[in-house]
Amino acid sequence: MKHPISRRTALKQLGAGTAIATTMSLINTSAAEEKPRERTGRVKQSVCQWCYKGMSLDDLCAAAAGMGLKSVELLQPKDFPTLKKHGLICAIVSNPTAKVGDVSVGPIPKSWNRLEYHDALVPAYEAHLYATAEAGYPNLICFSGNRDGMSDAQGLENCAIGLKRIMPLAEKLGVTICMELLNSRVNHKDYMCDRTEWGVELCKRVGSDRFKLLYDIYHMQIMEGDVIATIQRHHQYIGHYHTAGVPGRHELDENQELFYPAIMRAVMDTGYQGYLGQEFIPAGKDPLAALRAGVEICDV
Repeated sequence: MKHPISRRTALKQLGAGTAIATTMSLINTSAAEEKPRERTGRVKQSVCQWCYKGMSLDDLCAAAAGMGLKSVELLQPKDFPTLKKHGLICAIVSNPTAKVGDVSVGPIPKSWNRLEYHDALVPAYEAHLYATAEAGYPNLICFSGNRDGMSDAQGLENCAIGLKRIMPLAEKLGVTICMELLNSRVNHKDYMCDRTEWGVELCKRVGSDRFKLLYDIYHMQIMEGDVIATIQRHHQYIGHYHTAGVPGRHELDENQELFYPAIMRAVMDTGYQGYLGQEFIPAGKDPLAALRAGVEICDV
């Protein structure tokens, strides 16, 4: 005959059972949290090569393809075969460089806001347009140049004059020229195209669907803030986006002030069909883990 279980014994057994159930629940929850989230794939993501200077292009392409990226960007035509080897594209091709006397024109400080550079820039950009179109890539970057004492109004007029010379070919080939918005407070002192409103006015003056802005979220947070409202207001003039954490230009983590999931939802809600370039400089010991984390954060 079985003896009846005392109240004290029953409570002890109940407590033990509850503890086991709670522990199993925590284990299951932990396992669920550790399981990688399936990506939505809504945002077509790219990575900028210059942020990974210690890694060969071939290795970066392999890593990018392995984590589901579509592009490695800001490359020159000589790099296109490596991209094709890995099934990737160049979402935005880097600028050409030409010479005016001893001056290199085309890079950030000296470019389209000087009339005296246009005759060198036009053929250089035409050659890059042909190479970009032949590869089937969508965008080619350009810069305003620094002020160097020039008024913003004069620079605006000069940029429009020069860029209109290459727009017919860009339109014919189906390649979009994107001028990058950069901050002139921290990274690019004296750069002219440092505010969205200036860039939008340039788009209006050029008057072509094949001329747009590269809206760098990092740079414009430093210069203007109000990132989401600016994107919502001017999205039709934006052809490409870049990321990075503020301040520092590092990972898109909790150590910086931008909340990228909300920003990316705002971008995608405008109907954006282009690419997002991850352009932060990894500060940790594992650059590819940092890139993977950034990709996950922006996958909304």
